[in-house]
Amino acid sequence: MYDYPLYRPPSEGNSLIIQATLGCSHNKCSFCSMYKSKSFVIKSLEQIKKEIDYFRQVYSYVEKIFLADGDALIIPMNDLKEILLYIKEVFPECIRVTLYGTPKSIMIKSIEELQELKKLGLYMIYMGIESGDDVVLLDINKGVNSKELVKAAQKVKESKILLSVTVISGIGGKEYSKNHAINTGKIISEIEPDYLGVLTLMLEKETHLYNKILNNEFKILEDIEVLDEIKLFLENIRVHKPAVFRCNHASNYISLKGTLPLDKERLLNEIIYYKSTSDLKKEEYRQL
Repeated sequence: MYDYPLYRPPSEGNSLIIQATLGCSHNKCSFCSMYKSKSFVIKSLEQIKKEIDYFRQVYSYVEKIFLADGDALIIPMNDLKEILLYIKEVFPECIRVTLYGTPKSIMIKSIEELQELKKLGLYMIYMGIESGDDVVLLDINKGVNSKELVKAAQKVKESKILLSVTVISGIGGKEYSKNHAINTGKIISEIEPDYLGVLTLMLEKETHLYNKILNNEFKILEDIEVLDEIKLFLENIRVHKPAVFRCNHASNYISLKGTLPLDKERLLNEIIYYKSTSDLKKEEYRQL
């Protein structure tokens, strides 16, 4: 039924995945290899409905549904409405539908359209920010600048759909680490997302960024430097509304979780503590 590779956010681990699109509509980010093996396709309504019917036969109870692949929000409004309505009809017990949305696909939809999608069951949009620094955004070929990221994110917030964003530590390399941390903290402060996830840059073969590393054009951060960057990032976040913070992905060196701004000082202290104990361990190894 699925066209692999298949991805979903960690928080959608218990969700039924319905693959309404294949690939990513942008698919040009220099660090990402997720959908390089696919050409972007929006499936026909007929096919999507057939797959929804199939899953109804397989599962007797489904509370959560995630619409894949990398940018299901770009589906034309009338078709997306029809998909959400059909999900309501076939899975009346479903309480939330979520999807990935690129900044550009968010901007295509009006506030009124997003509000209508919310009424039809769209619970949350996952948007990759990666960085709030314009130099880094241009370098990774994100396709938008920081102001456009803020505008797209605030549009989701205004529609009352929950917004979950991700940023990537180390994405600016050693050269832009400081600016990346500071400006990403600032952009999060403007956006005030409902959920904020921090990933750590993972090297993916057959990407433009990987080739830059091989050519010594991009210097990756050491573990401690990544922690310094996350600490600086946190120091520059000044949100007033609660934002669930998670830095516990498999790519991360340490697990951090809390709610901002309430747990900001605790999270910073945890980083400081880990750095101090890590330095002690390194010294012990040197003495062996």
